[in-house]
Amino acid sequence: MCLFQLCGLVRYMEFGPPTVNDKLMRFFDHCKKFLTEVEKNATALYHVEAFKTGPEMQNILKKVAATLQVPVNDLNADLIQVAFFTCSFDLAIKGVKSPWCDVFDIDDAKVLEYLNDLKQYWKRGYGYTINSRSSCTLFQDIFQHLDKAVEQKQRSQPISSPVILQFGHAETLLPLLSLMGYFKDKEPLTAYNYKEQMHRKFRSGLIVPYASNLIFVLYHCENAKTPKEQFRVQMLLNEKVLPLAYSQETVSFYEDLKNHYKDILQSCQTSEECELARANSTSDEL
Repeated sequence: MCLFQLCGLVRYMEFGPPTVNDKLMRFFDHCKKFLTEVEKNATALYHVEAFKTGPEMQNILKKVAATLQVPVNDLNADLIQVAFFTCSFDLAIKGVKSPWCDVFDIDDAKVLEYLNDLKQYWKRGYGYTINSRSSCTLFQDIFQHLDKAVEQKQRSQPISSPVILQFGHAETLLPLLSLMGYFKDKEPLTAYNYKEQMHRKFRSGLIVPYASNLIFVLYHCENAKTPKEQFRVQMLLNEKVLPLAYSQETVSFYEDLKNHYKDILQSCQTSEECELARANSTSDEL
């Protein structure tokens, strides 16, 4: 995952040595509430485990067992996933069709895709509020850089950091997108509504594929009629324009964008969000 911020047109610039800030980019590793209630909670991924033993996955187990001519009791959902990932990784990385691909058909692939989406949904997405709220610091950091560029432009100063590059993983990007309200379905993904979620928005393989990236582009409009119209923002996900979650417009006035996310920018404090609740409390399942 790569997160870019562009401020103006950059033709040439020198970069200093990279710095590592795990608290910013791997915020989930430093959030006690997430670690306790989700990462290390044996019941947090209940829907993932339940789907593994559900009818959709059991049908695949029987089909694969018949194809391989092995007892179905010798297989389980985890082994099926390993075979499917072997197929998909070879296709995606090497462009090679693994023999394991012949074991599955399109319907199997859809079921296994849903199984992976369930895990990402409950561990990195909308399943628990802390998944996304733990990324507040990163979200605020993005806007601090944008604010600085706006201020420098207003003072007719050169933009000190026209490009900000941040590198992380899908585990960084999914919570951030969830925090912003992207790819949220009307009903939660569960072990029991696979058919109802066939046309779901939350598809982790499309949202955060290999080399996924999120770009914030800040524009300065010289001929703007009002101060508000001077600065606009556009976002791109995986090099494609990402419409605003709240309006579906492709460009927003910077001031309007900040107003929409006012609560996150002003009130979301990671130290408070990640503070462990008192004893006898439970995870905040949505």
